Amino acid sequence: MIVAHDLGTTGDKASLHDEGGATLATVTVDYPTRFDVGGIAEQDPEHWWDAMGTATRRLLDLAGVPGSAVDGVGLSGQMMGAVFLGADHHPVRPAMIWADHRSAAQADHLLAEIGQEQAYRRLGHRIHPTYTLPKMMWVRDHEPDGWARTRHVCVAKDFVVQRLTGTLVTDPSDASGTDAYDQLGGNWSELLLGAAGIDPALLPPIVDSTTVAGGLTAAAAEHTGLPAGTPVVLGGGDGPMAAVGAGVLTPEDGAYVCLGSSSWISAASTAPLHDPPMRSMTFNHVVPGYFVPTATMQAGGASLSWVMGILGVAGSAYESLLREAAKASAADEGLFFLPYLLGERSPHWNAAAAGAFAGLQRHHGPGHLVRAVLEGVAFNLRTCIAAFTENGIPVDRVDVIGGGATSDVWLQVLADVWQVPVRRRSIVAEANSLGAAVTASVGLGLVADFGVARSLSTTTAEFVPDTGLGPVRRAQHEVFVEAYDRLEPWFDHRLVSR
Repeated sequence: MIVAHDLGTTGDKASLHDEGGATLATVTVDYPTRFDVGGIAEQDPEHWWDAMGTATRRLLDLAGVPGSAVDGVGLSGQMMGAVFLGADHHPVRPAMIWADHRSAAQADHLLAEIGQEQAYRRLGHRIHPTYTLPKMMWVRDHEPDGWARTRHVCVAKDFVVQRLTGTLVTDPSDASGTDAYDQLGGNWSELLLGAAGIDPALLPPIVDSTTVAGGLTAAAAEHTGLPAGTPVVLGGGDGPMAAVGAGVLTPEDGAYVCLGSSSWISAASTAPLHDPPMRSMTFNHVVPGYFVPTATMQAGGASLSWVMGILGVAGSAYESLLREAAKASAADEGLFFLPYLLGERSPHWNAAAAGAFAGLQRHHGPGHLVRAVLEGVAFNLRTCIAAFTENGIPVDRVDVIGGGATSDVWLQVLADVWQVPVRRRSIVAEANSLGAAVTASVGLGLVADFGVARSLSTTTAEFVPDTGLGPVRRAQHEVFVEAYDRLEPWFDHRLVSR
């Protein structure tokens, strides 16, 4: 059996899988995030470690399985962050997670040195504050004492793997989300690191995602309840891992959307997708030889969680309000939500972008607000989908995973806005940890190849678009885009007085 962990934005999702990869039990342990003005989004890496140990023990108890029955551990983790470690591999400051975008000045420096187009072709990504390299520069520039103590910089899953095994390495999928990885050369970029003035020795060696990083140390065994020496397979970033969990291994498998805290459209390809407007980015897949073109928005599920929290909704009232939101389209009443609560990556790549309700009227109530949020995420992802279809990657249907995929209301909204069938997978919230389990099984030789993933997650529901709404939703999408275009100058202007 395999224990898999997905170190997400809100918590660690742990799952237990049998020798064929089937899910036997799941557990989630949450941890906090500090959001603050100026683009701050931080987590304590020790919380990840604590959650990982707690989740493992709870998982074994829930399944009634002794630790000795576990053959290995696999990891998936949130991408694009920066964990700053001292010589003892302990954090010297909180981790800057993917949502942290305070390093705009550092990203601007890289842009001036390299240029966006050259960087995009070389990295598969824009230069942007959400990536690891500008975050490293920010700490160097603003926290010299912490930077002086920093000997290693890694991402979430690599920190946990090091704590489990004593070995600090990373894989191509996570490396490709740092703005420091030469996707054409397959190594750390001398060009970008040189322009940043960052020593490449701070970054971990890059090895395959299926690499056995080592066995559990005695301390890690005590922490998790698993035997010392249990092998740990490195794994990869949560985006490519989600692709495995969704059964998207090669181009023939089609496209999928993840409705997690951040949300994205993605597919598998044999080469990076270089979109002329640079709306999308390309990660390395955990499946060797493949890539995962992706268009990621910052606040997908996070927008829904935010509005529900603002409205004070929880428990059964949550589902009740979603049912109310199903009654009528907010856009039909001229109400739109711009889901840019954390700035934005795809399609606008504007760290200054902000959330906004446009078209509010006195009669609008909680149901209208929630419906506008559901539609706002759908409209934004429609623009992201265009980055695929306009570059020869067909999107004839979309499989949906992530916590938001449990909502029938939202999936029907997506189908109507996108005008393609939308299918719910049998594994949604645990798709990332399923990907980690499959990757671990491949690394340990328990399965022949990644192909087993296609049979582990199946379609459980399909939402067919109302084709009669096609022209209406297309026109509303144009209004949504125009709302952003008109507000974009104001987004920058609002920060002038700071």
